Amino acid sequence: MVRSIILSALAAALLIPAPAFAQNDPLIIAHRGASGERPEHTLAAYELAIDQGADFVEPDLVVTKDLVLVARHENELSGTTDVASREEFEHLRREKTIDGRRVAGWFAEDFTLAELRTLRARERVGNIRPANTQYNGLYQVPTFAEVVQLVRAKEAETGRSIGLYPELKHPNFLLEAEGIDVVDLVLRELRNLDIGADEKLIIQCFEVGPLRRLNQRSDYHLAQLIHPEGGPVDEPTMRYAEMVTASGLAEVAEYADGIGPWLGYVLDPETMAETTLVADARAAGLKVHPWTLRKENGFLPASLQGEGGPSDDGQYEMLWRAAIASGADGFFVDNVKEFVELLDEGTNESGF
Repeated sequence: MVRSIILSALAAALLIPAPAFAQNDPLIIAHRGASGERPEHTLAAYELAIDQGADFVEPDLVVTKDLVLVARHENELSGTTDVASREEFEHLRREKTIDGRRVAGWFAEDFTLAELRTLRARERVGNIRPANTQYNGLYQVPTFAEVVQLVRAKEAETGRSIGLYPELKHPNFLLEAEGIDVVDLVLRELRNLDIGADEKLIIQCFEVGPLRRLNQRSDYHLAQLIHPEGGPVDEPTMRYAEMVTASGLAEVAEYADGIGPWLGYVLDPETMAETTLVADARAAGLKVHPWTLRKENGFLPASLQGEGGPSDDGQYEMLWRAAIASGADGFFVDNVKEFVELLDEGTNESGF
């Protein structure tokens, strides 16, 4: 009864006319591809997201032993591939301290690309997305070059401009523990792929140093990711909460073009009351792309969870409408089709 009253009140407060969406639709950033419908970071997930109307696809980038950039959520592979069942790779099982956390498993930087090619992708959150598990074992781990090739092919097929929004994963760890400079690798790869700074590309990272170096060495658009807890691993005295203050945003604007904050910095996920972050970031000259919009109960705040288990859809439209109403410039979304339907009017090519 209480939940019914809360939801009714929220629904009344969040009635937004559809034309308001059409006037200035936010960018649709496919979070790891159409990860609500296919195993994340597979070419199938990226292609489906593009077909559903995404403006950008987001590959998280890790590095192989032979210095090839590949798309995985983490450098530890057992959560997203079948490596744990592959006896031939048991000798590569390791324990590493990554960003202050002890992690056991198999790591991309210990595999050559040829070895990675023998692995197959699997759904990372099968308890929440059981339908995605039917695709387990079908897809390889794609290289960044293959993601770019797919995007270019889909642009030629559709006549649309489709952006790339790569995230650099654990660059500080890779540099200090493995001697791998991800900034150098990314800049070299972008040159090899003939991707100029005038193209639809945004590079993001939770760390500060790599973005500062990229700003000094290139003209690519950059976005500082902002986590709800802690601070950048490469800046021990800095806290993410400080980045969303006026002075923090001004500092970020010295090296980045935008921020990718946790959605809770933009609005309270329980009450959906807006903060001043979007306006404050705009005043600092920064775009705002919050993360992540999802529809399943397992990802929603308690007040918006519907009947059923974690894999069932909750009252996600209320949260998404509130997020859109915040005026943010774009959103990382797992469910592109549903987000496009909610916007009701295609996509927006403004962006950075």
